[in-house]
Amino acid sequence: MNRRPTLLAALTLTAAAALTLSACGSDDSSKGKDNDKIAGADTGSEASASPTASDPAPAGRPKIDLPSDVTYEFEWKKTGDAQKDAVLNDAEQRIRAVDMAIAKQDPLDKGYRFYSDGTAAAESQKYIQEFVDHKARTTGLTRYYNESLTIKDDGTAALVYCEDQSKAFNRFLKTGKTDVTPVTKDSYVVYAGTLRKNDKGVWVTERLISQRGSAKCQP
Repeated sequence: MNRRPTLLAALTLTAAAALTLSACGSDDSSKGKDNDKIAGADTGSEASASPTASDPAPAGRPKIDLPSDVTYEFEWKKTGDAQKDAVLNDAEQRIRAVDMAIAKQDPLDKGYRFYSDGTAAAESQKYIQEFVDHKARTTGLTRYYNESLTIKDDGTAALVYCEDQSKAFNRFLKTGKTDVTPVTKDSYVVYAGTLRKNDKGVWVTERLISQRGSAKCQP
């Protein structure tokens, strides 16, 4: 099971096509750099992972607690525009909330549902369920970069960004093993999402599609 299978959406967006969903394998099929160490990951039991320290959640928003070996680098730049910066912040929180749901093994966790709706929420639920079915979660460092954000006349936001999964992997709960896979062009993924501000003032992701190996995201 590759780290972060691509999400499928009912409606396509600009700059994304030929979507694929990676199949999951067993925890005995580790490939490539099995003996390499990765930041924040070990081969001990799952019980050793403790939640990361997190800032208090703003009033009315879910608190996001993640295992200490789940880390991020968000290279998204502050725009100086309050509305655009709010979009980027809520998109970031959705990403974290999905990983929290995976760590909690809860496909209906309220965290990611707070930040998503429509097809994005439905596909996130399926994505989280895939990890639950395989008794696995995410581990390691994931980097987000090369973002492009536009606020449209209809009030929605179009966000395209890249994800670097080269240091992010699957960790199996039963054995505590990390499936460290080789880095390829498919370790880099482009995402295109549509967000809308709801009546709570939250920019929820309504649609999200992705494509592995995009030339836009290669190092």
